[in-house]
Amino acid sequence: MNVDQVRIFGRRLAGVSWRLARHEWTLAALAALLLAVVLTWPTLRDPASTIPQDTGDPTLQAWQVAWGGHALLTNPFQVWHSNTFYPEPYTYAYSDTLLGYAPFGMIGDGPVAAVVRYNLLYMLTHALALFGAYALARQVGAGRAGAAVAGVSFAYAPWKLAQAGHLHVISIGGIALALAMLARGHGWSLRHGHRPDLVRPGWVVAGWAVAAWQVTLGFGIGLPFAYALGVLCLGSAVTYGVVWWRRRARPAVPRRLLLADLAGGIGFAGVTLAMAVPYFEVVARNPSGRRTVAQIEMFSPPWRGFVTAPPESWLWGERHEAARATLGFPGEMTLLPGVVLLSLAMAGIFFSVWRLRHRLMLAGAALVSMALAAGTTFGGDGNPGYVTLVEHAPGWDGVRTPGRLVLWTTLLLGLLAAGALTVREPASRAARDGEPASGSTGEQPPEPGAERVVPGAEGAVPGAVEPGSPPTLRPADPAVAMAADRGAPPAAQSAEAAVREAVPAEVAVPVREAVPAEVAAPVQAQAAARPALRSAAWSGSAAEQAAPRRPAPKRDGQRWRLARLALVVPLVLVLLEGVNRTPHVPAPEQPAALRGLTGPALVLPSDGIRELHVMLWSTDGFPKVVNGLASFTPQAQERIRAVSMTFPDATSVAYLRQVGLRTVVLLPGWAPGTPWADVAARPVDGLGISREMVGEDVIYRL
Repeated sequence: MNVDQVRIFGRRLAGVSWRLARHEWTLAALAALLLAVVLTWPTLRDPASTIPQDTGDPTLQAWQVAWGGHALLTNPFQVWHSNTFYPEPYTYAYSDTLLGYAPFGMIGDGPVAAVVRYNLLYMLTHALALFGAYALARQVGAGRAGAAVAGVSFAYAPWKLAQAGHLHVISIGGIALALAMLARGHGWSLRHGHRPDLVRPGWVVAGWAVAAWQVTLGFGIGLPFAYALGVLCLGSAVTYGVVWWRRRARPAVPRRLLLADLAGGIGFAGVTLAMAVPYFEVVARNPSGRRTVAQIEMFSPPWRGFVTAPPESWLWGERHEAARATLGFPGEMTLLPGVVLLSLAMAGIFFSVWRLRHRLMLAGAALVSMALAAGTTFGGDGNPGYVTLVEHAPGWDGVRTPGRLVLWTTLLLGLLAAGALTVREPASRAARDGEPASGSTGEQPPEPGAERVVPGAEGAVPGAVEPGSPPTLRPADPAVAMAADRGAPPAAQSAEAAVREAVPAEVAVPVREAVPAEVAAPVQAQAAARPALRSAAWSGSAAEQAAPRRPAPKRDGQRWRLARLALVVPLVLVLLEGVNRTPHVPAPEQPAALRGLTGPALVLPSDGIRELHVMLWSTDGFPKVVNGLASFTPQAQERIRAVSMTFPDATSVAYLRQVGLRTVVLLPGWAPGTPWADVAARPVDGLGISREMVGEDVIYRL
């Protein structure tokens, strides 16, 4: 390449980079990241030593991400058989796995890296939720302000603040993003319907891939999503059949689109089944892992829970303290989507750019999602409702927290609100700018009296006629011609028709006469510079033809600009509702006795939330440990705990050796108040074991 070619390439590269940098999606992604950093602060202030909410489930999920990455790097086929709950198999499936985040787990090792990784993911999940909902709202036809409100409300709804310690619950951005991609790939939107010319099979494949990834983050959120996709597919099939029946002809489906849907759907189903098999195995081995209606009832929120905010909400937390006191399990029953969001969605039912039937469908779906989220509260027993799904739909008996379905309520309310906040651009402004008015399908309807564009004649000269077509006749009276050119309301058009009938044919003159190309070229260039909405063959006087066009009314433009400016207010209000007071607590520090631990091992005391800390610390080399905490207690772990209460004695040492344990670590600082409080003082003489002090901790070698 010579110097000139390098310069040309550099200019082109700079142009592409600049266009990419100022593209809407680039700006939306950057805005989502910036808001995530600000609205989750101080998560990134000290990501190595603090963790959001508490040291319970966040430490478990930090271990889950780390284990997923470790297993994929070392032995992917053993990913479901983790290093915890030894000697039980399929222990990675004892809770939602977050397997989709495993690539992050490949970077770094040890407990500190696990905490940093968790904090970064905590921030990024909020950014993805905002971006995904924004993309979905834009795809279905919302304006930027309305889409921003939908995105912010989906990412920072007050109810999500209570779930700050549940990464698998707040990881919902893939749902909205997958729906946006699928809608884009099928060329469909709420505002414009189905447009076959916009079908993009590549986006369809990408949408199914993102949907499959969302399922890998856990079935607590992924299972309802899979059923929702099934309902959408069923609805599409029914719609296809209805159209076929009404038109008496089979609607054409592009082959590439059909193949993309088949490949994507099969891939999604395959990933879902592959994720489900270990869970079925866990339930078969541990029947107590199956959820009962009594457990679901314990987490089912009353109706007032949908208008109650958690204490982490900066705006509503203290104001709703009395209401929270009446809830049985506030962490799962404070389900406020947002007062501003509810108000905007209510307005969107009556005033919206969506069609009425679409508004009613969105509102109905939101009500259905609320009814399901109410669990056993709906109808008194949840049947019909959530309990019906638990008893008859595969997989639902593994989800005990129905209130988390409020995420669908939030998304649907956000789309209703986006429709209400999408301002239609005045037709006069759109015409002045040479663009179709906002809300149109992309084509500017012809103005009364304007000439009609003939398909296939894009290169024709304005004012020319098609070969073989008769000339259009118009009245010779300039006043009548001007009225026809400028367009008139129906009454004026009727009057014009009467005038046309009254004018004899011999008085009328042809206006669409063939114009030589060399004569019409200047006219065509002028039309391209300033799009004309009236006939190019206008036959007024020379003075009238030379007169400038009447500008668009300033009042319409001012109102439109004021309306756009006013849209900032609801966005700011929704952002205020998302401001949090989430505590950030110190991450548990790994004891020296557990550094470089070799397994299989048992860490005492072995009960309660401390088990989650041991799981986090086990990311240092991933030794096999008996410790672990789930919603049920595996039989092997229960037996080992029972035997270890008398440790060290002959019976316990013999049993622990029998199950393969070689090391027992005692953390005396945790022992007071537990059955292992006096283990350190018990003798080890004659047991054939050794005892080593590491600081205040004790290591027993069996």
